[in-house]
Amino acid sequence: MIVILGGLGAAVAWATSTLCSSRSSRLIEPMAVVGWVMLVGLVIVVPAAAVDGVPRGLDASTGAWLFVSGAGNVAGLMLAYEAFRIADVALIAPLVSTEGAVAAVIAVIAGETLGPATAATLLVIATGIFLTSLSTTPMTEIQSRAARRSLACGGAAALVFGVSLYATARAGSRVPVSWVVLAARLIGVLALAVPLAFLGRMRLNRRVLALVLVAGVCEVLGFYSYTLGSRHGIAVAAVLSSQFATLAAIGGYVLFGERLSRVQTAGVVIVIAGVAVLSALQA
Repeated sequence: MIVILGGLGAAVAWATSTLCSSRSSRLIEPMAVVGWVMLVGLVIVVPAAAVDGVPRGLDASTGAWLFVSGAGNVAGLMLAYEAFRIADVALIAPLVSTEGAVAAVIAVIAGETLGPATAATLLVIATGIFLTSLSTTPMTEIQSRAARRSLACGGAAALVFGVSLYATARAGSRVPVSWVVLAARLIGVLALAVPLAFLGRMRLNRRVLALVLVAGVCEVLGFYSYTLGSRHGIAVAAVLSSQFATLAAIGGYVLFGERLSRVQTAGVVIVIAGVAVLSALQA
């Protein structure tokens, strides 16, 4: 059950982060949002990594997995936040959440085995996620162009996140979770936050401060939960963590007045049912 709890715990944390980031990305530039989220996370995780000390399993191979995990996370967030700046959470979050399916496919290609029932259930969940990304709302030409751009960013984010999730799981099996989480935060601060601060683009107001604080904390909690769960099954943890899209879509409806179409609602129902079946199978 650890894989189930780890995956779903990550989903809750990342859904909260998504809702906060979708708002802050419309108040300041998306790259600045990523920079602040990484900075908040770094402040949280450095003490934990220091307590754990330099891990014995930290070699060149593990270092490479940590770099792919961290760089992929930062790049994926930049793409996702750009998409959230343009489009609604209910449209983008489900698309980005196909990261779980990407990571699961990579895990299977790499040799991880799944039982037929589990594989079929994961496929059903992935189908539900896809349905939640469909929208039948009429759009003008300008809105259509913006939607295409946001979907392109969201799709690219899903691919990058998928690779990052797999790398995170590989690194997490060799070193403490704190070091896995530290990788993205360190890369994000050095490669993004510091240059933006030097250019005077890390501006912040009181309203955005609360949002980036919550997003930064939840990103860290999500990675801790996912990494612990992935140690018991990368594919299952990756797909379950992608349920953040379902939760975020519901949150967008309740908090921001975003509307789900009938197809999207059907996708949410399919995902919830699939998670219930998967939990029973893993139990």
